[in-house]
Amino acid sequence: MPGAGTILIIVIVLVLMSTIMVVLSRYRKCPSDKIMVIYGKVGSNVDGTNRSARCIHGGAAFIWPVFQAYQYMDLTPISISVDLTNALSRQNIRIDVPSRFTVGISTEEGIMQNAAERLLGLPLNAIQDLAKDIIFGQLRLIIATMDIEEINTNRDKFLEAVSENVETELKKIGLRLINVNVTDISDESGYIIALGKEAAAIAINDAKKSVAEADRAGAIGEANANMDQRIKVSMANSQAVKGENEAKANIAASDAIRRELEAEAMRKAVSAEKIQAAKAAQDAYSAEQSAELARAQREKATLEADIVVKAEIDKRQLEIAAEAEAEQSRRRARGEADAIFSKMEAEARGLEEILTKQAIGFAKVVEAAGGNPSDAIRLIIADKLEDIVRVQVEAIKNLKIDKITVWDSNGGTAKDGKTATANFLSGIMKSIPPMNEMFDMAGMELPDYLGKNKAVFVKPDEVEVPETIPASGEPTGEKE
Repeated sequence: MPGAGTILIIVIVLVLMSTIMVVLSRYRKCPSDKIMVIYGKVGSNVDGTNRSARCIHGGAAFIWPVFQAYQYMDLTPISISVDLTNALSRQNIRIDVPSRFTVGISTEEGIMQNAAERLLGLPLNAIQDLAKDIIFGQLRLIIATMDIEEINTNRDKFLEAVSENVETELKKIGLRLINVNVTDISDESGYIIALGKEAAAIAINDAKKSVAEADRAGAIGEANANMDQRIKVSMANSQAVKGENEAKANIAASDAIRRELEAEAMRKAVSAEKIQAAKAAQDAYSAEQSAELARAQREKATLEADIVVKAEIDKRQLEIAAEAEAEQSRRRARGEADAIFSKMEAEARGLEEILTKQAIGFAKVVEAAGGNPSDAIRLIIADKLEDIVRVQVEAIKNLKIDKITVWDSNGGTAKDGKTATANFLSGIMKSIPPMNEMFDMAGMELPDYLGKNKAVFVKPDEVEVPETIPASGEPTGEKE
């Protein structure tokens, strides 16, 4: 039978082993996908208040028996479907925002403490419902502060606002937001669909614009190549035409010199031939210009190149045509000047001859008048007297007098001793312009032998009128 010492040793060993087993059984390790929450007598905070729990993630701790206990909180992500409907946007348009949030218990210091205080021991469904309520409220709040365009097109801004607001609230219960996935956004008014159609139309138009710009770049490249070709060909043609024109001009000059030596008539013929040749060349250039214009309209892409080429050709054509026209104008002007000079010279000679003859004739008249110029003037006036009288007659020539009937009953005479018939004829004769007044208007003086008074040559009292009127008062004669 063992002794007392042996029994004591066995008891001690058993106690030690029991103690070791108890210690080993109370030392707990926390898995990486869990948080170990130790509650009970866990010490105090920095401010001296008692701590409600101590959270451990990724480590181990000894759990004092009787004084402490522990539980695990799972860190597995929780997927929450949030089908938000009839949320009012800032534009007062109700929209549906179906989304899915992924949350989990946070491992940050302080937030784990919130989770231990509010989520420890809750089942998964309870945690999901609690998180869903928070997400619903914050999501409606965010949508109310944004336009539909921002929500639909600027998803990054929308998700950033959702993450910031929702995660702030979730941290209060110890959760963290892992992911936000907005599956679709729709509205009952069809506003988002209209925006989509507008964006699609803009994208299609941009694509068409890109294709058109690519086609334009290709067309411009081809047009530039054609432009270079046409410019070089046109320059070569221009040089050829210039050489031909210079050769023709040299030949024409040589022919002109030869023909000028031959005869003046041949020179005029050559000049006319040159003018016709210049007109034909101008017509040819005009036809070529019209053809260039037509091609320019068909080839709109090469308009600038055609304008440059055509302008150079037209400039050369106008210079050649202007030189020909100027030469023709100079020759025509010389001919017209010569003709005008000859005409004026002939008229001057004729006028000189007339004045000379008149001066000689007047000298002879003065000589015939005995050297007295006044008598000579009188002789000239006497010679022209018939013409002067004819002018006076012309003054009353157009008076239509078919018949003059004189009624005179010899009843008496006027105060001046004249009868009524004599007074009537005197009035008619006074209607003839007086000769003395005509001479005064001409700056001349009537000769003395023609009289100084302003009466007419035929005095009314010298007109004889038969007065054989019977006592009955009936006329016995007519004077027409």
